[in-house]
Amino acid sequence: MTTLLVLYRRPDGGPEALETFERRYANEHLPLVAGTPGLRETRIQRVSGALGGDTDLVLVTAMRFDDRAALDAGLASDAMRAAGRNLREIAPGLATFLVVDDAPDLARAASAGMDTVDTTAEGAE
Repeated sequence: MTTLLVLYRRPDGGPEALETFERRYANEHLPLVAGTPGLRETRIQRVSGALGGDTDLVLVTAMRFDDRAALDAGLASDAMRAAGRNLREIAPGLATFLVVDDAPDLARAASAGMDTVDTTAEGAE
């Protein structure tokens, strides 16, 4: 899978500016993004802190696509172009975009030796 990862920085203007950004993000931007062809999942998380210091990041959004070709097609769509125009209006200069791909070989190495619980129906029997 290929993910478009977007990191959002805190807008200037204090808590009221952040509330306005989040409201417009939820009510205007996300419905536009939802119409993107090939988009499999959108996950949004609030940043609660940073290890070792402060951060100006407030939200992280991960949009998952089957592969890079699906992401590129989604980015070229009318829905995503409209979402981009909206984002430039509601969060000018606040977003950093990263394209990341799953790394199953590294994920296997990272999980080797970890205690895991199988929560599937087969593992629960």
